[in-house]
Amino acid sequence: MTQKPEYQHLTTDNLPRRLGQITSITRNLGLETSQWKVSDVADGNMNLVFLVECGSSSMIVKQALPYARVVGDSWPLPLDRAYFEYEVLIRQARRDPGSVPEIYHFDRDQAIIAMEMLSPHVILRKKLIAGECVEGLADRLGKFCARTAFRGSDLSLETSEKKKDTAIFQGNIDLMAITEKLIFTDPYFDAEMNHHTKGLDGIVSALRSDIDLKLEVQKMLLKFTANTETLLHGDLHSGSVMCTETETKVIDPEFGFYGPMGFDLGMLISNYLMAYFSQPGHRSDNDLVKYQEWILKVIEDTCIAFEAEFRHLWNTERAGILFPKSMFEDQGHSSQTALDDILEHIWEDAVGICGIEMHRRVLSLAHNADFEEIEDIKIRAPLEARNLIMGHELVLKRKSIRIVKELTTMAYRYNSEKHL
Repeated sequence: MTQKPEYQHLTTDNLPRRLGQITSITRNLGLETSQWKVSDVADGNMNLVFLVECGSSSMIVKQALPYARVVGDSWPLPLDRAYFEYEVLIRQARRDPGSVPEIYHFDRDQAIIAMEMLSPHVILRKKLIAGECVEGLADRLGKFCARTAFRGSDLSLETSEKKKDTAIFQGNIDLMAITEKLIFTDPYFDAEMNHHTKGLDGIVSALRSDIDLKLEVQKMLLKFTANTETLLHGDLHSGSVMCTETETKVIDPEFGFYGPMGFDLGMLISNYLMAYFSQPGHRSDNDLVKYQEWILKVIEDTCIAFEAEFRHLWNTERAGILFPKSMFEDQGHSSQTALDDILEHIWEDAVGICGIEMHRRVLSLAHNADFEEIEDIKIRAPLEARNLIMGHELVLKRKSIRIVKELTTMAYRYNSEKHL
């Protein structure tokens, strides 16, 4: 039996030697590894990330660490998360072609993924902080969420494929545990790694004392743990999207899992809302109102694109065990009521997840740069307060917020209120 090679960290020095014999990599970068320029560009919480360039060619090489980079070796993590990221990426590429970077090489033992360098793309969160607009953003991500949700579910897949796939991703235990802990649990008590901005103590105490809120959050956690509806990105925030002025790509799906169809959409909306509330800390009044209006329009258009694409796929690609045409159209019966019910269910879950993520990113580990880059806490804290209070309302009222316009109208109202 061939012994597995020992796992070794990549470095800027050893990367050319270690990857310089891999054909799929040298085909892009060339055989002269001495000419490769390697830069450490990691800015996330979890992994090593290198930019490798040679002449006009480039690629990204990502390697999982045996611990969370943001904390260190006191928080061990399995290397297999790179395997799950790879498996999600190749499925996303099939289910929504052009939405994710091209993969050049994957090494499971070394937890390495070499992929397309997205250039001149910039992380969406940075663009939102800088006040930049992205043409087609809402349409691209709305369709991405709809296509991956529908095509990864029992509405589309053969049941044997869906069950086998679900079994694979149930192995992503440790990263699912991070979500269960950091998103659904830690914000609602004084967990060890929690931290929040000075001045928010009263609001935080009120949230953690609200039994009705905590009950509803745990109901959403139950859905997360029990509902294997579709394969999700699992961490679709504005730091997991890269854009130019006209193109959008999705990255970093290592938290991929089979869960509620509304999860990705809800997490995405929450990050738009946090970008929206944070804007007074990033720009002058002259630009503020117009840009905030653009963000709310992106939220609305994302949801419109999601629903339109989901309805289209329902009518053209519904081939799974759920709501089969043999029970409806083939007998001359409409399935539109069933479709409306499914969309209502997805939206309710999305609203709930949105509110919870708005809490997590202010109270738990791994805060959003949207707020964190506002150095003056006298400015930051009131903006975060609006975010926290709206998140509270979204969780408790998710069943009664029926359309996206109600959500954006609520955000507009909170943006003018003072809670500190």
